[in-house]
Parts: sequence; structure tokens; C-alpha cells
Amino acid sequence: MSAPLRLGIIGGGQLGRMLALAAAPLGIRTTVLEPVRNSPAATVARQIIGNYDDPAALAELAAASDVVTYEFENISATAAQTLTARVPVFPPPAALIVTQDRVIEKTFFGTHGIPTAPWAAADSYAALRDAAAQLGYPLIAKTRTLGYDGRGQQHITAASDLEIAWRALGGVPLIVEAVVPFVRELSIIAARGRDGTLLHYPLIANTHRAGILRRSVVPAPDPDPTTQATAEAYIARLMTTIGYVGVFTIELFELASGQLLANEAAPRVHNSGHWTIEGAETSQFANHVRAVLGLPLGATTLRYGAAGLINLVGAVPVREDVLRIAGAALHLYDKTARPGRKLGHVTVIARDHAQLMMRMAMVERLTGTD
Repeated sequence: MSAPLRLGIIGGGQLGRMLALAAAPLGIRTTVLEPVRNSPAATVARQIIGNYDDPAALAELAAASDVVTYEFENISATAAQTLTARVPVFPPPAALIVTQDRVIEKTFFGTHGIPTAPWAAADSYAALRDAAAQLGYPLIAKTRTLGYDGRGQQHITAASDLEIAWRALGGVPLIVEAVVPFVRELSIIAARGRDGTLLHYPLIANTHRAGILRRSVVPAPDPDPTTQATAEAYIARLMTTIGYVGVFTIELFELASGQLLANEAAPRVHNSGHWTIEGAETSQFANHVRAVLGLPLGATTLRYGAAGLINLVGAVPVREDVLRIAGAALHLYDKTARPGRKLGHVTVIARDHAQLMMRMAMVERLTGTD
């Protein structure tokens, strides 16, 4: 009989919760480190209450784990590196260094031949003005670190917006990006095992509002094999370079010409991949658990003809109403409701794209987002 495995997770949010749920059927015991009591993961895993960089809490997590992973990238890379002296940490801390700072990330893309929108660093207000003169309008200014779901970003359409944006973002170092005329937003998700095995999920088409992902559809409509192959080549190049282990994501812009531009990367399971729980042979969460623990990866192919995701933001529909919709599965995160907060999601499976759109529209009518 196989010995029990123990997985430690830095972070006890919804991603940690879903990782723990994916680990449980494999007989894997999960412990999460999270400063907030009664975190979403606490109902399905043991929780250590402590800050992510607390040496005593990290030591306790290491002692309870055979491998440690993390559910988001905004943790201390130094703390993760220190933890490797006690227990294997995957993805490797080098992935945090690359993805925590948007300037480093964009430079990394460029170094490895992956195109992006034109950009410039702006560590002062004067540098912000210079960047605007260089790139032209419209622009988007983002804090170099932290920021997610539309936070830490300001759109700039004219010179009169520059000082407002600088103040709104707190006068911290920024990255400034030209707004490109993309036709759609895509993401590519892949899993890489300790032995170097690398598997890709199908390209995902995403829709955002106010910087928050609202829906995802897979396969992306009007699939082009060349586009899928390009996205796979990009992500494989980065994962191999870093020596990555686990699930990795690149968010992409597709231009009218068909060119793909990398927007951001995430060294973790990703919101746009939640459809995989019901829609793929092996979910992104199960494959991340398998990868970091050195277990064989599972197939990433679709179980059905099409699948989709709808995020529940700020409010949750009546449970029974969602469950009456064929092919819909409700996932709630056990969070207190507030505007702009992701409280759960609904995955939808269907035989084809047309049926998927019909079912997703039914869900969206319940959420008031159709």
C-alpha cells in the first residue's frame, strides 16, 4: 500500500481549497498556511494560522509536508527559497522572481522571443511622462508588483490623465503598456512534471469586465491549429527555462493578424482553468498536485465537446436554480459577499459550442450578467 503523502500550500483561498479537494481522492493530506481564520480552504484542509513569511509558521508547514506549493504569486520569494532548505518547494522560487514584478516578467518574455505590447518602466512621475511620450495614447499603467483582478491599474487616454493615474497608484514604480487593438483574450495552461513531462490544455477564450475574469470558453471558438501550437511553444519555452514543476499559465492577446502577444504569466493554477474540474480528463488542480508530488500527469483533453466557466462576482444565485440547468456545476468558496469579490463559479459542459452558449446564457441570466 502506498504511504500517505502530505502537501503543504501557502495560501488558503479558493485556489488552495480546490487544490486540497483535488488531493483528497489520492489520499493526500493537505495543510495550508493562511493568516485569515476560517479561510476557504480551512473546511477541507488543516490550517496553520500565520503570515506567509512567518519563520515559525513556515517551519510548521514544512514539518507537516512532503512538498510545499503555493496558490498565488504574491508571496515572498525569499521565504520560499528559505523553505527549500527544509522541504521541496514547487513551483521553484525562481518562478516567483520572474512573475512578481511586471517589468522583470515583460523582460523575460522578450529575452525568450515572446512578443508583448510595447511597454516602458516608470519609476517616477517624470518617467511616466516620458513613457507616455514614447508609447503614445491610450495607455495602461500598472503597479510593478501586487495588483490583481483589475486592482493596481489605471487607464490613461490623454496627458491630462497622467498625474491622476500617478497619484491613484500611490506614486510607486510602474510599468506602462500601450493598449493594443486585440480581437480577443486567450489563455494557455500547461502542466509540467518533475520528470519534464509537459502537457497542454486547449486554448481558452476569456472575457473580462473591470479587470475581473467573468467567463471562459473552451475550445476557443474558431480554433486555429497554428495559434494553439504558438501558445504551446511559448509556454513550453518558459517552463523549460525555469525548470518549472506544476501548472503554469500565460494570458495572451490575439490580434486581428492572428499574432499572439503575452500579457501576464501566473506560476499557479488559474481562474480561466476552473472549467477543467468537470470539463477535462484531469483538472488543472489534480495535475498540479500530481506534478509537485512527482506523480504521473493525467490527460488534459476535453471530456465533452465544449466547456465553460462563469465567475460569481459579488453575489451568488439561488443554488437550486443553478442546479436545474443541465451540464452546470456550482462551486462556492465559503466567502462573505462583497462587491467585486469572487464568491464562486459555475462550470458548464455541453456536446458542442452552440449548446454550451445556450446553457451559459441560462446561468448568466441567474447572475444578472447576461
